[in-house]
Amino acid sequence: MTQRVTQSMLNTQLLRNLNSNLKRMDNLQNQLATGRRINKPSDDPVGISFSLRYRSELAANDQYQRNVDTAVSWLDYSDTMLDQVGTVLHRARELAVQGANGTNSDESMKAMKIEIDQLADQMLTIANSNFNGKYVFNGQKTDVKPYQDLTTAPSADIHQGPIQFEIGLGVKLTINKTGTEVFGAGEDSIFKVLTDMSAALDGKNYEGVQKSLGLLDSRIDKLLGIRADVGAKTNRIQLAEDRLKDIDTNLQSLQSKTEDADMSSVITRLKMDENVYQASLSAGTKLIQPSLVDFLR
Repeated sequence: MTQRVTQSMLNTQLLRNLNSNLKRMDNLQNQLATGRRINKPSDDPVGISFSLRYRSELAANDQYQRNVDTAVSWLDYSDTMLDQVGTVLHRARELAVQGANGTNSDESMKAMKIEIDQLADQMLTIANSNFNGKYVFNGQKTDVKPYQDLTTAPSADIHQGPIQFEIGLGVKLTINKTGTEVFGAGEDSIFKVLTDMSAALDGKNYEGVQKSLGLLDSRIDKLLGIRADVGAKTNRIQLAEDRLKDIDTNLQSLQSKTEDADMSSVITRLKMDENVYQASLSAGTKLIQPSLVDFLR
């Protein structure tokens, strides 16, 4: 049996088709205006899930890069301070070598004592180095001054907690050096070594000066090992930084492919839909034109 098609049915179908064309044009115009293929979840439910994941990974990657930048700054500053420690130690060693010589006059020994005292004060200043409001040689207690004065420095309660930065998913790196590592503790404390050396020079105790020389050599060797470790971590951080930049570029590319609209394709499709819409309007004028008078002719 053949279904009867009425004028009302034709009009309804025409309006439905016109509305469908308008929706497609509206979607394409939104893409053209925003430059994005996905403007709401319903545009591409699968694509939006990928997009959200890429956004999350990009945010995490950005945080890793900020951690890396902070770690590099901390390591660079620490290395600068360690270089100053080395300068003080080498000058103290020169004075120890000179002071261990029994041919020095009283004036020379006194002058060397005065310089050693100044070097000890400078070492104390370095030990209390502050970077961006944080003491770099007091472990996790960055808000606490590690060394108060030369008298308490040898027995100061230096915090040993490591400062770690996460530079990748599950990858943590300790970037600080504690005061105990750098300046020693107890009999090995550089402050005690310099204080004892000052007393030995003042009393013309050549054996005491010679003992200080041996302790200075030991501390210099340990300092070289610490600086080598800092240098190795700096190199690793730089490699991690390059890797994070590559990951960032890759994620941005994937996000762009998922979210961004192909502008040339959008413009072409929009133009085609505009032509279709105009053709539909033209056909519709002919379709709804007949009236009762037309049928009675």
